[in-house]
Amino acid sequence: MFKGNTRRMKRYAKGDSEKEVKRQKLLEQIGDSKLPYVTPKDETFYQLWKTKYAKLAIHEAPETPAELHQNVQKAFLLLLQHGCLFQDLVRLKGKDVLTPVSRILIGQPGCTYRYLNTRLFAVPWPDDKHSIMYNTEELADACNAFSELNKFLYNQTRLKLQQYETDAQCSSVSPQQISLENDSETNQDEMHPYNVTLINYMNPHNMFYLKEEPYFGMGQMAVSWHHDENLLDESTVAVYSYSYQDCASEIFEDEKALSNWHVGLKIAWDIETPGLALPLNPGDSYFMLGDLNKTHQHCVIAGSQPRFSSTHRVAECSEGTLNYIKARCQTALNNLLVIPSTGEKELKSLEVDILQQAEKIHNEVEFEWLRQFWFQGKRYTKCSNFWIKAMTDLEDDWRQMETMSSLMLKGVVKQTWTQEVRCNIVNSIFPLLSERQDLRREWSERCRCKLAKSLPVDQRPQCYPYWEEDDPSMPMPFDLSKILSELEHLIKEMD
Repeated sequence: MFKGNTRRMKRYAKGDSEKEVKRQKLLEQIGDSKLPYVTPKDETFYQLWKTKYAKLAIHEAPETPAELHQNVQKAFLLLLQHGCLFQDLVRLKGKDVLTPVSRILIGQPGCTYRYLNTRLFAVPWPDDKHSIMYNTEELADACNAFSELNKFLYNQTRLKLQQYETDAQCSSVSPQQISLENDSETNQDEMHPYNVTLINYMNPHNMFYLKEEPYFGMGQMAVSWHHDENLLDESTVAVYSYSYQDCASEIFEDEKALSNWHVGLKIAWDIETPGLALPLNPGDSYFMLGDLNKTHQHCVIAGSQPRFSSTHRVAECSEGTLNYIKARCQTALNNLLVIPSTGEKELKSLEVDILQQAEKIHNEVEFEWLRQFWFQGKRYTKCSNFWIKAMTDLEDDWRQMETMSSLMLKGVVKQTWTQEVRCNIVNSIFPLLSERQDLRREWSERCRCKLAKSLPVDQRPQCYPYWEEDDPSMPMPFDLSKILSELEHLIKEMD
């Protein structure tokens, strides 16, 4: 595992642990009682919204063009009908769990979004710089509809921020409470466009395991309290919500009145300020402006009808785009020399830093891209050819890195280098190869877990790349235990 990934996993583990401690402490403080919360039916709702939740903005359905509503809502239903919405098998607190929400990521070509140790690969919306082949014309239209919604919500975000700043200047509320002066979002010219949208589908008639909201008693949660992660710091999140009536809803309506979906908000780990529950009508959009996602937590309280949402965000993609990982591959492969006359390969440099960097990139490609992609089954083949082609190219580069690892190890074992060089190389690469072995074992086990086997065939995780020990096309074995044992023996000899 490359260092960045090691640090990320440690950070997530530490973060999960700290959140759990805070959550337990909060529950202990509350005891058997419930904290207060308000809805628009309460007299204090709008005053609380203005003072404590001022960075939450609403854009009601009638304010959005009818044609855009029609195209987006048609696109939602088309994704559902084509089987393009999937439950994710994510890693939470060291365990694999299936998300109750079905989803798909759509966005700029080559973008990814990482959450709960899972990397989602954006089905690309149409882009002038890329020739994208969609499986059907309908899917192309659906992706285009979300691109148009993205542009609309981006423009609305700019207006909401301007309105917020104007209100803040006229308000008697202290600047410390509501000022956005230090937020990067206040400069409208510098505001980053949303690069992905996470499409979510929640059907309460199929979700039999909804948890009760634990702090306020708001109702059953379709999505638990959380901060959205992997976002550009203090960037706005915009959400378009659409609930609709299906056959099950009609049956339900005969029994009692239909209930609205709500977005719940609370100040993170605060028991003094009442929570806020905002009802969502079909076609409403809401905005978590600036650093609201950082200072507050939100949840989704289930209504009685199925609901789609399109959550537009600025994913932090500095290490999460196809262009990024392709550049990383090129950096590693710059140290591989192919002799034109014979086709034989050798390493250009034996400098420890260069060899170590190549092995880190090797792990990054394998575990952050290839295995993440194939762990999600064949879902991406349902929409377009974009990621299949991209992964084929990345796999070709990764195979070359397997050759580079083999060349380096042959040199170490055959004692063709000086004792000092061998010692430095072995000590620098051993941890990386050891983590590679551990992660291959972990990903293999995840692919065989009970939940993985319960998924539809085309969604089941694939342990890929995988090869048998006697595969002549591979320069290195899949199981590195023998190589690691030999390197451990060498380390003892050199000591």
